[in-house]
Amino acid sequence: MRKLLNTVYVTNENAYLTLDGENLVCSIDGEVRLRIPFENIENIVCFSYIGCSPTLMGKCAGKTIPINFISPQGKFLAKICGETKGNVFLRVAQIDTFRENALLLTQNTMAAKFSNTRQLIKRSLHDNVELREDAEIKKVLDIFSEGIEKVYQGKSIDEIVGIEGYCAQSYFSIFDRLITNKKVPFSFSLRTKRPPLDPVNALLSFIYTLATSEFASALETVGLDSYIGYCHTLRSGRVSLACDLVEEVRCIAERFVLTLLNLQIIGEKDFETQISGAVWLNDEGRKKVIGRWQEKKRTMMIHPVLKQKIPMGLLPYVQSNLLAKYVRGDIQSYPSFLYK
Repeated sequence: MRKLLNTVYVTNENAYLTLDGENLVCSIDGEVRLRIPFENIENIVCFSYIGCSPTLMGKCAGKTIPINFISPQGKFLAKICGETKGNVFLRVAQIDTFRENALLLTQNTMAAKFSNTRQLIKRSLHDNVELREDAEIKKVLDIFSEGIEKVYQGKSIDEIVGIEGYCAQSYFSIFDRLITNKKVPFSFSLRTKRPPLDPVNALLSFIYTLATSEFASALETVGLDSYIGYCHTLRSGRVSLACDLVEEVRCIAERFVLTLLNLQIIGEKDFETQISGAVWLNDEGRKKVIGRWQEKKRTMMIHPVLKQKIPMGLLPYVQSNLLAKYVRGDIQSYPSFLYK
C-alpha cells in the first residue's frame, strides 16, 4: 500500500482493506502490514480482487472518499462513492479549463513527447556504439529539438498537431535502426495503424492500446472525464483525454517494444496474418506481451515531480491526479511527464 498525493494505492493483489477506528488497515494473509489514519485521504485505488470490508466501504461512502477497484492488469472495474458532490464541479472545471488552456496544454504535452522520444533514441545510442555516428539518427534528434521550439511558436492546436506529425514521421523512418538484433526475423519501414501491416506495428498498436486503457482507468479514479480532452478532438467512443496523456509516455511503450524484439522475447510464431493483410498478435503472443508488460509495470522509477520511487504501473494514476489538481486549481500548471 502506498500513499501519493493523498491517494492510497493498494498494489498487492492479495491485500484486504478493513476499518479500525479512524484508521485504514491493510492486511495480507491475515497479517496487518500497514495502518493509515483517514485524515487527508482523498481517494483509494485498489488493484486487488480480494477487496475491502463492508464497514470500510460504508465509512468511505460517508466521508465521500471513493474506492476504485482496478484489475491487476489495469482495467477499471467499479467505483464505490457516497453522494456526488465534487465530481460535477470538477467536470465543469475540466471543460472550462481545457477551453481556456487547450493550446498551452497541447504545447506542453507535445514538447514533453518530443523530449522523451529524444531520450529514448539517445539511450539506444548509448547502448549501441555503432549507431552513434548514424547521420539519419542525428538528423532526427535535431528535428525533435527544433520541434520543441516550434510547438511553443504554434498559434493553434492544428498547427502543433502538424508539427507532431512531421516529427513522428521522421522518428519512425529510423525506428528500424533501433532494432539492433540482426536475428530479428522482421523489419519495420513505416507506421501503419488501422490495421497494422507488420509485426512491429502490431506490437506498437497493442502496447499503445494497453497504455491508453490504463490512463482511461486512472482518469476515472480521479473524477475526470476521459472522453473530454484538450488536444485530441472529441469523437464518440474515444477516450480523448487518455489519448492526450498517453502522448507523454509513448516512449515507454516504444522502449518496451524494442526490448521485446532485441531480446527475441517475441518471434514470428507469435503473430498471425489476416486475409486482408492485417497482422495481429495471436493468443500466445498476447499472453507473452501482457505478462512482460505486467512485469514492466512493477519496476520502480523515480517520479520527476514527486521525487519519490513508484512502480511504473502507477504513473498513469499520478499523472491523472496531477491533472485533476490543476483542473481544481490546487496547482498552477499541469506538470507533463519527462522521461529520465
